[in-house]
Amino acid sequence: MASCSRTAAAQSSPKALKIGWLTAQREASLTPYLAALRQGFSDLGYAEGQNLFIDYRFGNDQVGDVPSLAAELVKSGVKLIVAQGAAVSELAKLSLPVPVVYIFSGDPVAAGFADSLARPRGNMTGVTLMAAELNGKRLEILRDIVPGLRRVAIIANPEHHGVNLEKANSEQAGQRLGVDIDYYPTASPRELEDAFASIRTKPVQAVSIFSDGFAVQNRKTIIDFASDQRIPAIAAWSLFARSGAICTYGPLQSEQYRRLAAYVDRIAKGARPSDLPIQQPTKFETVVNLKTAKALGLSLPPTLLASADEVIE
Repeated sequence: MASCSRTAAAQSSPKALKIGWLTAQREASLTPYLAALRQGFSDLGYAEGQNLFIDYRFGNDQVGDVPSLAAELVKSGVKLIVAQGAAVSELAKLSLPVPVVYIFSGDPVAAGFADSLARPRGNMTGVTLMAAELNGKRLEILRDIVPGLRRVAIIANPEHHGVNLEKANSEQAGQRLGVDIDYYPTASPRELEDAFASIRTKPVQAVSIFSDGFAVQNRKTIIDFASDQRIPAIAAWSLFARSGAICTYGPLQSEQYRRLAAYVDRIAKGARPSDLPIQQPTKFETVVNLKTAKALGLSLPPTLLASADEVIE
């Protein structure tokens, strides 16, 4: 019996695998998501340092360093690269000899490295966090929070793949809800300051932030501005609520990172990336910041509080 148990355990334990992790972001900003990725590997029988070896590369917000970091990983002998954020677009421009499994906040089709979600191109596949239809839901939440909501500013990076889908969805929802949308494309700190100046001249009652790497890097600046204007800000990712936005509603990011491990495992066992459809979010979360609401003198609807996955007090 003991021999059978050892045989079964050996069969269920994956072969040793060396992979690379590559992002243009800083390590501290991704700590909880890397923990989720490791949990995904653990669920599949991998243990880092035993049968899983990860060579990490962080770009420290320097996207231009991605090609050289990728070259380092390939030279180190990784069998596959797991990529995150803006690094994904950079890797799509390269002819890498190893597969890439990615998590991407934008639309891979709009970005040009997939014919459709069902048909990835080349040796890349993974998970997209894009869920453009949720922008309408976030406007509905703002309407329920702000009495007489009539005008909302959207702050978005125009270089983010899929931004046009999100903008269109927001404008359609705005028409349905009777809310005017002021769109401010911001791809640089200077453009962000210009947007703030315009909003001061033409006041709005709330700010909707389209989540991407630029917004993450500048989230404190945006949320502090909204606070100074005495208006609430909303976004997709929970990080924004923990940074002072009144509410976030969007993909449960930890779940998406955990799912990456399954694709890595399948490719390591022989699957082709082009045969693995790009996955979309399946689990979502609502995080509300009661402290921010009180500071702005706003009452959060009981239904919102009751449905929240997390309430920050």
